[in-house]
Amino acid sequence: MALETGQAREAGPRSEEVLLASRPVGDGLLQTDLSVPGIHCGACIQAIESAIGKLDGVASARVNLSTKRVSVKWREGALPPLVPTLNRLGYAAHLYESGDDDRDPVLSELIRAVAIAGFAAGNIMLLSVSVWSGAEEATRDLFHWLSALIALPALFFAGGIFFRSAWSALSHGRMNMDVPIALGVALAYGLSLYETINSGQHAYFDASVSLLFFLLIGRTLDHVMRERARTAVSGLARLAPRGAMVISQDGGRDYLPLREIEPGMKLIIAAGERIPVDGTVLRGHSALDCSMATGESDPQDVGPGTDIRAGMLNLTQPLVVRAAAAADQSFLAEMLRLMEAAEGGRARYRRLADRASALYAPVVHLTALLTFAGWLLATGDWHRAITIAIAVLIITCPCALGLAVPIVQVVAARRLFENGIMVKDGAAMERLAEADHAVFDKTGTLTLGVPHLRNANQLGTTTLALAGAIAMHSHHPFSRAIVRAADQVGGRSFHFDSVRELPGLGIEAQADGTVWRLGRAKWALEDTCPEGAAPGGTVLVQNGRTLAEFRFEDQLRPGAAAALRHLGEQGLGMEIVSGDSQAQVDAVADRLNIPTRAAGSLPGEKLAHLEALAANGHRALMVGDGLNDAPALAAAHVSMAPATAADIGRNAADFVFLRDSLMAVPLARDIAVRAGRLIRQNFALAIGYNLLAVPIAVSGHVTPLVAAIAMSLSSLIVIGNALRLRADKELLATGDTRPEAPENTPTPPLMGAAA
Repeated sequence: MALETGQAREAGPRSEEVLLASRPVGDGLLQTDLSVPGIHCGACIQAIESAIGKLDGVASARVNLSTKRVSVKWREGALPPLVPTLNRLGYAAHLYESGDDDRDPVLSELIRAVAIAGFAAGNIMLLSVSVWSGAEEATRDLFHWLSALIALPALFFAGGIFFRSAWSALSHGRMNMDVPIALGVALAYGLSLYETINSGQHAYFDASVSLLFFLLIGRTLDHVMRERARTAVSGLARLAPRGAMVISQDGGRDYLPLREIEPGMKLIIAAGERIPVDGTVLRGHSALDCSMATGESDPQDVGPGTDIRAGMLNLTQPLVVRAAAAADQSFLAEMLRLMEAAEGGRARYRRLADRASALYAPVVHLTALLTFAGWLLATGDWHRAITIAIAVLIITCPCALGLAVPIVQVVAARRLFENGIMVKDGAAMERLAEADHAVFDKTGTLTLGVPHLRNANQLGTTTLALAGAIAMHSHHPFSRAIVRAADQVGGRSFHFDSVRELPGLGIEAQADGTVWRLGRAKWALEDTCPEGAAPGGTVLVQNGRTLAEFRFEDQLRPGAAAALRHLGEQGLGMEIVSGDSQAQVDAVADRLNIPTRAAGSLPGEKLAHLEALAANGHRALMVGDGLNDAPALAAAHVSMAPATAADIGRNAADFVFLRDSLMAVPLARDIAVRAGRLIRQNFALAIGYNLLAVPIAVSGHVTPLVAAIAMSLSSLIVIGNALRLRADKELLATGDTRPEAPENTPTPPLMGAAA
């Protein structure tokens, strides 16, 4: 649909502008994003991706129908002629900017076209009633001429959307869905005008204008549905501030736009401001609203050493933060890219719809031509033959077929997002519906991966405060757990003459001749206990005397037991494959009733296990979060990761769930299964409609007006069927977020523990 709005330049940006706007994506590739307003159907997607994909140096090309965006990954060295290729296909293009999402000239034009077509159709229908009621010749001719005058501007303004698209396609040597539509409308008006000039009894001005009206309603609904999906993306984009106050090397303070913030810069985040980029707190203590990232409504306390993410809201006190990533590489930007890609995937059903759309135009034209020739030979009445051929052109409009897949995927992606789940593309939803086996990592996936001090209440306030004062000098997870427990009980502060951390052993602090050790019991008590007599675990020792022993726990992720129960009810086999110790894996597997488990698995072994499952015919769902899970996440049939996962893990996964509850896994699969069912139903409806309607039209039992109404109703039925997913009350909920009871598992010593 070539809706040139004046904003898309005919020639497009110059090569140097495209090169400057491209960004590196790794593996020697650059990505260029172009806005192409003329994209509107599966045939457009196929034409663009096919042409761009054949260019030298292009690794991949993806068209996002919702955002009218073409993303091309190409190898560094020579910029492919992207814009000239799009111009040759008849698509004006300009560089994609985030602000483009805030402007929607297409919807404005569609609404105006619907209003014009509806007004014209209503008035022509009123005149047609008089003709149908038996108006005499002079009156009938007058009403026909009035209808022709009303229909003409409607065809120019409302039908211009289809005529421009059809002409653009034909002038560039290709076909699209709008070619037969434009041809049918033009022929219906031309035949009606011929009848009016010759005082004929029948005219079909109402059919041509009503056809435009119903077509535009369907196209506007499709556009609005896509805009609803894009609302989530634009809502996320608004969480990003325009910039931040930066502390320069000389101590000065300068406000920099968001795009100029670089890793390593020190930022001042005042209370009430959102975090602009991912970073680490250097100074200050505050509470953050992290609901955007975690789904938790309770504010989270942060202090020096805490990692924070772009989009979080600083609530109470100012913070000094060291930027860890640029804006386009931060958490918020990653979530935006995931959501924008949700509808742009190339699922098997989408490819089938594209092929059907590509074959549609020549098949329909041939059918209409044969119908005209057959009726002309059979009756010798060219008027009746062309009337029936026009009805065939109109009734076989492929709008229902074109909407069958994307509408369902848009609604499904939106439903997932509302439940805190990001999906990369429709192909991932299809693969998730096919999954028959689930493989889980343990730490950070089935469990939260954050140690908690289990026996804090059994330790004295002074002892716990002392341990916290020592532990704050280490970033080890167990040290962080002790610090958190000490902060909760308060107590007096401690000052030390020296503090040093011994990697793999623990921390040693000294003050006024007293020596404290916090860490492995064997190391902390090496001077006082005989070889092999020291207890295991983590201890606090003062001059060789044990003051406290610390026991840690790792809680199950909220909803873990319920999620696995639901997956079992859906027929999936389940197992744990983890790099943790056998004792820790067994403890979690026993509590969750998972019979199959593997411990001490290295990344290569996890990958080999996924490949073995695939070789045995299983379609495995991998759920993991760590760096060591990335190869397995990429190799699995489909994969999911929590938002707390390492960057490489989130990038490798097909789905990312933002909330703590593991119920996101069965919910996503439930939505994927139901989406697949609706897609199949939509295909059945679209194909069944054509199988029923075409013979009736070819046999001459349908007028152009009835054909227009029937075709439009088929599109509305497909859209209504897709919306059932939006209103489905039987889907699982991501509730059940109460933490599971803590697991009482053996824990490694404080320092040097296996991850």
